[in-house]
Amino acid sequence: MSKKIVLITGTNSGFGWLTANTVAALGHKVYATMRDTDGKNADKAKALGQVENVTVLDVLLTDETSVKNAIDTIIATEGTIDVLVNNAGSAMFGVAESSTIADVQRMFDVNVFAPWRLMKLALPYMRKQSEGLIINVSSGWGRFAAPFSAVYGASKFALEGLSEGLHYELRPLGVDVAIIQPGAFPTEMSQKVQFGSDTSVLDGYKVIAEFPDKMFGAIGQMFETAKPNPQDVADAVVNLINLPKGQRPLRTVVDPATGEIVKTANDAVNVEYAKVLTAFGMKELLA
Repeated sequence: MSKKIVLITGTNSGFGWLTANTVAALGHKVYATMRDTDGKNADKAKALGQVENVTVLDVLLTDETSVKNAIDTIIATEGTIDVLVNNAGSAMFGVAESSTIADVQRMFDVNVFAPWRLMKLALPYMRKQSEGLIINVSSGWGRFAAPFSAVYGASKFALEGLSEGLHYELRPLGVDVAIIQPGAFPTEMSQKVQFGSDTSVLDGYKVIAEFPDKMFGAIGQMFETAKPNPQDVADAVVNLINLPKGQRPLRTVVDPATGEIVKTANDAVNVEYAKVLTAFGMKELLA
């Protein structure tokens, strides 16, 4: 196995933390990004920085200069980036109408524009060597938009749209783009959920006020029965890295509870998607 230079975002907790440790343990060189390494994430940064094969970078993903400085640092040291894992994300829950334009923009800044910023900066190096892998961590809500998660789902739909188009554009150039669609997992992200700022509309939704509690209750029950393990997402990243170039699937579902529903939808869309590319003269891109 050749050593890869791997950039992973959102490594201070959850999937990112596990992925950084798992990938580094295999001998790959990991550049792990998180923000505020001298403040609230200081302990996490110190602990992860002591792991063999890991270098922690303080990066604010919504800041162009911060991201470019991180990419420049990696290139100056390693000469290239082989794998980019866009793991960092933000969640929003609640009545969609309560989200202001600023709320929606904040969600897209983290879940869409930040991954695109990194892809745009990494791709020239991947294309130059005719090899590379971009893994974008989406969600099952990137296939279905759930009530009370509409803004979050919209941002994941957008990320999947970028990823799907790039998957076919870049594969002939030797670069693979893959999506991981996790289901609900007990990670720190659930403790950082954002809510819409316009609370003035909430009185108008009293007729469905009990449904958010029903959703959380159902998720809690799934955690008890399916016992989802966040390590499965890290293992899915490793599996994609290990697969041969050109043979990596566009979507990988990681969800022991409701994953079969998402897989069925993915498979059905793939059949029709192939017909669309064929109809528009792009059948060769399917191979």
